[in-house]
Amino acid sequence: MHVICTDMEGKDHELLATEEWSIMEIIREGGIPILAQCGGSCACATCHVYVDPAWKAKLPEPNEEEVGMLDGAFDVTEDSRLACQLIFTKQLDGLKVKLAAGSV
Repeated sequence: MHVICTDMEGKDHELLATEEWSIMEIIREGGIPILAQCGGSCACATCHVYVDPAWKAKLPEPNEEEVGMLDGAFDVTEDSRLACQLIFTKQLDGLKVKLAAGSV
C-alpha cells in the first residue's frame, strides 16, 4: 500500500503506507521534509497538505478542531487538510497529496 506525496518542487514520491498511521507519519517516515511541529496533536497547521480532488470524497469530513487550525494556515483551498488528521486505511491506497507552503 502506498501514498503519493508531491513535494514543494513538484516531485512525486511514492511512500510505503501503514494502516492506522496518519498521513503526516507516512510522509515523515518516507523521508519527505514536513514541519508537523505539534507532532500530530492538531495544535498547529504545519502539516497542511492539498488532497487530490479525486480522493476528497473518500476521506472523512474534517472535524471542528481541524477546520479551526486550517483557518490559521497559508493558502488554504477547498482541498486543504491537515495530514495529522488523515488516518490511512487500505481504502486510501494510492492517495495523492501535495505539501502546502507552510508545511516545510
